[in-house]
Amino acid sequence: MADAALRLKSLVEQLLGVPLRVRVRAWDGSEAGPPGAPTLVVRNRRAVRRLLWKPGRLGLARAWVAGDLDIEGDLYAALDRVSGLVWERDEDAPGLTRTLRDPQVRAAVRGLVALAGPPLPPAPPREEIRRPRRHLHTRRTDRRAISHHYDVGNDFYEIVLGPSMVYSCAYWPAPDATLENAQHDKLELICRKLGLTPGQRLLDVGCGWGSMAIHAAREHGVGVVGITLSHEQAAYARKRVAGEGLTDRVEIRVQDYRDVADGPYDAISSVGMAEHVGADRYLEYAEDLFRLLRPGGRLLNHQIARRPHRDESAYSVDEFIDSYVFPDGELAPVGTTVTQLERAGFEVRDVESIREHYALTLRRWVTNLEADWPQAVRVAGAGRARVWLLYMAASALAFEHNRIGVNQVLAVRAPESGVSGLPLRSRTWN
Repeated sequence: MADAALRLKSLVEQLLGVPLRVRVRAWDGSEAGPPGAPTLVVRNRRAVRRLLWKPGRLGLARAWVAGDLDIEGDLYAALDRVSGLVWERDEDAPGLTRTLRDPQVRAAVRGLVALAGPPLPPAPPREEIRRPRRHLHTRRTDRRAISHHYDVGNDFYEIVLGPSMVYSCAYWPAPDATLENAQHDKLELICRKLGLTPGQRLLDVGCGWGSMAIHAAREHGVGVVGITLSHEQAAYARKRVAGEGLTDRVEIRVQDYRDVADGPYDAISSVGMAEHVGADRYLEYAEDLFRLLRPGGRLLNHQIARRPHRDESAYSVDEFIDSYVFPDGELAPVGTTVTQLERAGFEVRDVESIREHYALTLRRWVTNLEADWPQAVRVAGAGRARVWLLYMAASALAFEHNRIGVNQVLAVRAPESGVSGLPLRSRTWN
């Protein structure tokens, strides 16, 4: 008699101490759970073994990336229903702080072990990056981390990002706008905040596939140096620059920000870059950017932020993100970012939260990926495509529920005179 789904659902609920609000379909074809709910498809016993050997987010991610777990129905609804249990779980939740000394927990674990079959630990999927975390954010480790994330293949990013090739939060005039228009508006917003005028020099740190550099040079007449650690990004960006006829205004370099020595620049854009810098290096990063700006020059720092902890020493990097998406990436509260910029010498003039805009952006990227799924699998592999689908959908929910945010911080290297050069009402760009 096929009953694996009912047994699995009951044991998980016994272990967690709360109802499982999704339907479960097991490898034997059995189903259990609320009718009409999104369905968690457990394709084999190996999925259970993965979760037993690595409970929590990383075990779930390994099972998903390997194809041992799947979801049928509304992906966002399914992730939302299980997020409080595993994905974005609250470590203080009563159902998750019970220990193996609890007889009910021990019984549930024994039941899951019996259901899982041979107790050997499954090997992690090949998409998981495995390296010691001893020397974070050296030039070598940063190059390796950037390569892992961005050198997936330009063909894959063309599918996800669309024609704009911008891999950061768009700026939406309305939810039904096109992604391309929203990304154009984001690039224009940054240029206006920076006050770009013809003949100025802009340093674009973490230039990606060149979209910001091209927009600033074409629309505002500035000279741009764009830097990235990704050779694939640089080659793609240079080709785009040549196609736009902007090689006399835009230079794309494969270069670490610590090695830029040809300042001063009139403005610096850092969009989606600071998350890679690391908490221990952030002040150094801010000081390097301050050094590269002329007095009166502006910095636009566009950065994802996490919620602060009462005890900041308790913060740890998400295991799934660290192992599959952004190796060595770290998020900081926006207040910490502002403080570090000020310590470096900047005057912070404006902070704008655009959290809801990133949720809209991620949902469009998910739509793009799902619409061309077979091609995405062909160019990047099934495991990598599944990583990005899970990462983007879960991140969209995190932004929607205010678990994380994104902010544009405008800062100035104020001259000795104290004249910032900004208008009295600085939000004229709106």
